[in-house]
Amino acid sequence: MPSISQRGVDMPASPIRKLVPLANEAKARGVKVYHLNIGQPDLPAPKVALESLKQIDRRVLEYSPSEGILSFREKLTRYYAGFNIRANVEDIIVTTGGSEAVLFSFMACLDPGDEIIVPEPAYANYMAFAISCGAAIKTVPSRIEDGFALPPIEKFEALITPRTKGVLICNPNNPTGYLYTLKEMNQLRDVVKKHNLFLFSDEVYREFCYTSVPYVSAFHLEGIENNVVLIDSVSKRYSECGIRIGAVITKNVQVRENVMKWCQARLSPPLIGQIVAEASLDTPDSYMNEVYNEYIRRRDFLIEGLNRIPGCYSPLPMGAFYTVARLPVDDADRFCAWCLSDFAYEGQTVMLAPASGFYTTPGAGQNQVRIAYVLRQDDLAKALTVLANALEKYNGL
Repeated sequence: MPSISQRGVDMPASPIRKLVPLANEAKARGVKVYHLNIGQPDLPAPKVALESLKQIDRRVLEYSPSEGILSFREKLTRYYAGFNIRANVEDIIVTTGGSEAVLFSFMACLDPGDEIIVPEPAYANYMAFAISCGAAIKTVPSRIEDGFALPPIEKFEALITPRTKGVLICNPNNPTGYLYTLKEMNQLRDVVKKHNLFLFSDEVYREFCYTSVPYVSAFHLEGIENNVVLIDSVSKRYSECGIRIGAVITKNVQVRENVMKWCQARLSPPLIGQIVAEASLDTPDSYMNEVYNEYIRRRDFLIEGLNRIPGCYSPLPMGAFYTVARLPVDDADRFCAWCLSDFAYEGQTVMLAPASGFYTTPGAGQNQVRIAYVLRQDDLAKALTVLANALEKYNGL
């Protein structure tokens, strides 16, 4: 039998999805599973988006341009201007979701053996995309005791070698919900400028910043305009994960030209998805305000409830709709699997994402989980009750 690629062997399993078979088996047994493992919003997409889908009247569903539909990119420039992000039409390349935006950015900027520095815990698929292009992730650990703030900038500098090509951040952060401050962003700017690195900035959660302090985009940083590669997606802000529309935004002409080669090789981003995403840009402020306030209510309810469970701790996330919590268990991977395979409370259980999959440092995050507060408050209340009973029983075994 032919051997498979070493790249495939090295590719990590998704900590978000790897327990799906156990969840499916639990459901087959009649157990109600509360999904706190994945960032799939349960809120309805905007009406303007759903109506645009219903009103598609075409005889041919043709290829779109490899860089995306012009009218959509023109509307995106106005959307970004609302966040003081000055992007021209030519700066924007539409991708098949934010995932493709990350992958194509890496493919365009990194050679096999190159390194990028990432604060951990980090979105697990970053590691997968780096492996896909033969690059290596070097991580700088953040601490739950500090609310997962940016680690000291000296730790970034200590990892820089001749193979270092960039720094990658997610702001607001997935999985921790941390929101980087202006001071922290300026520290990153200085390192990027000093060592002539790329700054890859995943900003798909920009609508969900829960402080009065202004959101700081990598595009706001002065003096590194050609170093910044911004990653975006409509999935989270409009509850449109399934239409698979994202974007790469950069002022760097060489990066754009390289990204376009990958875009042309895959032909075009989804036509139907772009039609819906373009319509979504007309979403009224009332929708966004309602969604924003709903996530704040869910966040406050979840964090208060978690921190009342004996032995549990979660800092208060200031962005996105995730938190990384510490549980009173020796092995969160084993506990999360056990919740699905061997436990039920009143016919219910919870599905969490073990945080170890968001770290590359061996042993890190072993007693932590990522929780997505994407369920309505009534379901969050039930999930917290189930979790408290699961911990009590698990620790009593």
